[in-house]
Amino acid sequence: MSVATGPSAADAAVRVAAVGDIHLGEDCEGLLRTAFAGLPDCADLLLLAGDLTRHGTAVEAEVVAGEVRGLGVPVVAVLGNHDYHSGEEAEVTRVLRDAGVAVLEGEAVVLSVAGHKVGVAGAKGFCGGFVGRSAGEFGEPEMKAFVRTTRLSAERLTAALGDLAVGGCALRIALTHFSPVPDTLAGEPLEIYPFLGSYLLAEAIDSAGADLSVHGHAHLGTEHGMTAGGVRVRNVAQPVIGRAFALYHLHPDGHGGPGT
Repeated sequence: MSVATGPSAADAAVRVAAVGDIHLGEDCEGLLRTAFAGLPDCADLLLLAGDLTRHGTAVEAEVVAGEVRGLGVPVVAVLGNHDYHSGEEAEVTRVLRDAGVAVLEGEAVVLSVAGHKVGVAGAKGFCGGFVGRSAGEFGEPEMKAFVRTTRLSAERLTAALGDLAVGGCALRIALTHFSPVPDTLAGEPLEIYPFLGSYLLAEAIDSAGADLSVHGHAHLGTEHGMTAGGVRVRNVAQPVIGRAFALYHLHPDGHGGPGT
């Protein structure tokens, strides 16, 4: 979507930078800082779609914090499965929040950017599969717990998006780590689709409404997809987008959609 020179605040597009699966370790200090430092010139906010660390340690989170602290644009994140690996997800969250990052899990944040009220609802999401080929909350306790994890995450995402609708946001973005649709998994082995996302996340997004859905996790997937309800979905895993971040332009009247 092209933006006319010198738009009024009411006409200005919101420029959304997004990336996931950066997998920073202790040896990655400064790896993304130069690229991120230029964000105020091209973006109004930065979304981080999980798997920010390699093993989910607080020490690795400090590296991530150093890359995004004081960028001059709001930073909103969800955690991914790697960020949970060491059982330090609460500490990872604390470190990132101390650096000014809004870390969401079944929550929403409202930002005032480009003259608009923009809401981001975030949840990590989980596995389970997609319509016609998905796990059900039935049978053994282990299977019930597996699917219940996804269902509860989707319910929290629905509630967070609903809160943004009530709050009168001009734009609403759903931020997850796991994918809500199979479209953006194209390129991944079919056998692992059930471990890359769940249709329950798409149902949450479609039922509550959103202008854009952003996720990561699927390193061999495809950037562009769409929910059954017509919400555009973008896989921003860094191996997929092949750059420090992807950039999307959103307009409150819906015209043009999220172009790169």
